[in-house]
Amino acid sequence: MRVVDIQEMKEIESKSFEHYHFTEPLIIENVGVKGADLIETHIIQDQSFSEIVALIGPGNNGADALAIARHLKNLGHAVRAFDLFPNERKGSDIENQLRMAQKFGVKISQISDVDQIESYFTQTQQNFLVIDGILGTGVRLPLSNYLFDLINVVNDHSTITVAIDIPTGITGDTGAKSGNAIEAQVTLAIGFPKLGHFCGQGPVHCGEIITIDAGFPQEFAFGGDKFLLTKESVVSVYESRDKFAHKNSFGHCLVVGGSKGLTGALMMAGKAALKVGTGLVTTSTWEENYYELSTRSTPEIMTGVIPTEEQGEEEIIRKFGRYDSMVIGPGLGRSPQSRTTVMKALLHFNGPMVLDADALRVVTLEDLKSVAHTRKGATVLTPHAGEFAALMGITIQEVLDRPVETLRKAVDELNCCIVLKGPGTFIAFPNGELAINYYPNDGMASGGSGDVLAGIIGGLLAQSAEDPHASALFAKKSRTYETLLLAIMAHTLAGKHAADKLGVRAMTAVSIIDYLSDAFFELDAQMEEQTL
Repeated sequence: MRVVDIQEMKEIESKSFEHYHFTEPLIIENVGVKGADLIETHIIQDQSFSEIVALIGPGNNGADALAIARHLKNLGHAVRAFDLFPNERKGSDIENQLRMAQKFGVKISQISDVDQIESYFTQTQQNFLVIDGILGTGVRLPLSNYLFDLINVVNDHSTITVAIDIPTGITGDTGAKSGNAIEAQVTLAIGFPKLGHFCGQGPVHCGEIITIDAGFPQEFAFGGDKFLLTKESVVSVYESRDKFAHKNSFGHCLVVGGSKGLTGALMMAGKAALKVGTGLVTTSTWEENYYELSTRSTPEIMTGVIPTEEQGEEEIIRKFGRYDSMVIGPGLGRSPQSRTTVMKALLHFNGPMVLDADALRVVTLEDLKSVAHTRKGATVLTPHAGEFAALMGITIQEVLDRPVETLRKAVDELNCCIVLKGPGTFIAFPNGELAINYYPNDGMASGGSGDVLAGIIGGLLAQSAEDPHASALFAKKSRTYETLLLAIMAHTLAGKHAADKLGVRAMTAVSIIDYLSDAFFELDAQMEEQTL
């Protein structure tokens, strides 16, 4: 599903009006019908409310909220609306919605100060569903004192708040907040999800994001360079396996890491690579940790020792030629020897390579610039915000506030695929596309989850790797990108099933590996559904 910034949304609206004779009243009516239906089926069926309260701002969000309020009233619900800016000049669309809502029986009150709304909530002390139609995606910060105090009252007294397009106080492009913002449990994104839903403070304030089809022409759904990652979007690369194949048909993944006390990270990455269907997996660690690794490793995984300076370059290159993909970093350590190992791998391994954890700490931005552009195989970096900030020489807050901008700058400089991990994960590609994986799961906020993801990526890349002897001119980068997205979705779905079965407190990183089978069953079902 396409994700848009505010300028893109304006262009979509403008083209819809000019070329398709679409109108603003038609958008408002579509939002009214579908928004009311979603609220009734998604929220009201599960909980009763003494009254539904629509908060009306001066713009189109206010008109949308009034249209939803009118349709909910027509469905038999108790609805009232508060006109929060009675003295401001309004456009014809919202004036028309005010007249229609009143004719349908919606109680409309003009509000001149915050005390009036607070008195309404405190005197009745019932359950309220509040529809936030105050301000939209183009909000200008900071908010006025009036809105700042009003938001506090709503957040204190609303049982469930539904925001129209984006919660008031959150910007549509960056998710920035200045001082205060509505805390919504559900946000109804009109037409397309906005970048601000997933950046900055957006995820904290939006709650569940549901997209309303406002009737825009379908051609606009396929444009742009930003999209949400879904099961449907990864099925194209999720193919049935050949029943007559042998283990070498499904690739050989090398996982390198595991310094003293951290072999568990290496083993989790190796086991994850194995559990996504990789034909062969080898885990390799430092010589002094080899005994610990070999005694704890799962029997299906081969083990080895990281090559040292004593072995010549030709011998190292020859050994690298056995593998179809490489993951380097889980538990690797941050010694000078670790840096040497990572740089040798970047220089001499031709297949797709995942740099994770310590591998991202021992190299610099200049190191990566010097080698990443010349590598034949894809280079995938999997940092969390702290690792990415350290690599780029910026603060963590800058990364959190401007993930898209900072990611694209890094991709342009490095020619790498970058997976910026977090509750919402951003995946940036050298072709300019950016995917957003938004499935927050606090059960995955556990040590080792990133190691598991790195292993999944490495294992699936091994199965789709190009012939190492083929020319780089004919490498199908798009397939690598699709495989990377499949890996992230498999990790996400396995985490979801682990949380459903075990609970978010009891699940661990190993639980994600254990539930990969459920993730693939779900993808199997999705593939069957899409081929019917």
